[in-house]
Amino acid sequence: MLLGCIGDDFTGSSDLANTLAKGGMRTVQYTGVPTRDAAADVQAGVVALKSRSIDVREAVAQSLAALEWLRAQGCTQFFFKYCSTFDSTPLGNIGPVADALADALDAHRVIVCPAFPGTGRSIYQGHLFVNDTLLSESGMQNHPVTPMTDADIRRWLAPQTRFSVGHVGAGDVFAGAAQIGTALEAQHEAGHRLIVVDAIRDADLLEIGKAARDLPLITGGSGVALGLPANFGCTAAQVPWTGQGGKAVALSGSCSNATRAQVAHHARTHPAREIIAADVIEGRLSAEEIADWLIAAEGVPLAYSSADPQAVAQVQETFGGARASEALEAFFADVARHAVAKGATRIITAGGETSGAVVEGLALETLEIGPEIDPGVPALRARPDLVVALKSGNFGAEDFFAKADRVLGAPHERGEAARTDLPAGQIAV
Repeated sequence: MLLGCIGDDFTGSSDLANTLAKGGMRTVQYTGVPTRDAAADVQAGVVALKSRSIDVREAVAQSLAALEWLRAQGCTQFFFKYCSTFDSTPLGNIGPVADALADALDAHRVIVCPAFPGTGRSIYQGHLFVNDTLLSESGMQNHPVTPMTDADIRRWLAPQTRFSVGHVGAGDVFAGAAQIGTALEAQHEAGHRLIVVDAIRDADLLEIGKAARDLPLITGGSGVALGLPANFGCTAAQVPWTGQGGKAVALSGSCSNATRAQVAHHARTHPAREIIAADVIEGRLSAEEIADWLIAAEGVPLAYSSADPQAVAQVQETFGGARASEALEAFFADVARHAVAKGATRIITAGGETSGAVVEGLALETLEIGPEIDPGVPALRARPDLVVALKSGNFGAEDFFAKADRVLGAPHERGEAARTDLPAGQIAV
């Protein structure tokens, strides 16, 4: 194994694995730290953790355990993947995990780059934008777990890390890899260890990747991984993908603006049922009841707890934020288990925490990467009879749920001839 990756949630990890696989690296995504060695032909390993919002000490411990396993597989470079909206609080986990990994690897000039232009995330003058809007005005300021109230990544990261935070500006990035390398060294000499790097185009990410060729540790969103496969001599690849027939169901726990728009759009043409948090917490609604409804409904039925910020705030005030989040995650995990047991073969999820709960609930250990549904969201084969799509809350077009089902489904159900030339990446078991 050449490149070892640690993701702080499952949706972001599949996004990263997809990026690396499309770049030609033989990639495996693991759910949690594996207990056995990787296959000899694996070039990139992505260890997906559910560590974004857990206790800081546990997040660091899990990340270091993943690092130890990846080092034992022979990796020569490491990547810490977090969300392209830099989801964390000022006391969050990104800084402490980055610090711990940097210490363990004796890494300096550590790039911090959550940019992902393909989904509208860019960094300019150290500030993170969502399309043409500052992150702190994009709706992320209302996130129920990690509200982002400051778009300056340098300022947001500073309270989380023991190290000084530097910055490489757009002018240096536009000048190319050599200048980026020079700027990183200058920031290091100025006493900075974690260095935010601007990026507004895919071309910028490719140059940052070249500049990172010899760095032991890189951190960021999946976008900055675009340039890494070429450093290992890999080129873009295509692999076969076969869709899955049978019953599709969709589950959404994200309260992001993008997902709420997707829910509203889907509900106009497909069965949709809202999950009221109070009904779950107080035991008036069972997971099996929702699973039965999903299996019986026509089309691509959707069960969702996505709500506007005011409704979310009211639930948190009544029950407590942690209790509400944990109850809904456990509920969706149970719904997925019951739905699969009753015959569901395609599961579409929205929201990082919801997706993580479903993956853990279904005990999915490795995933085969298929074609992209939308930027950052690949189709995934979990088992011979089960395919899934795990969408981060802020990703995807308005018609995401129907589009995901078309990509996940068998060709004859879509009215198409079978195709084996879709751009994709393979995750081997």
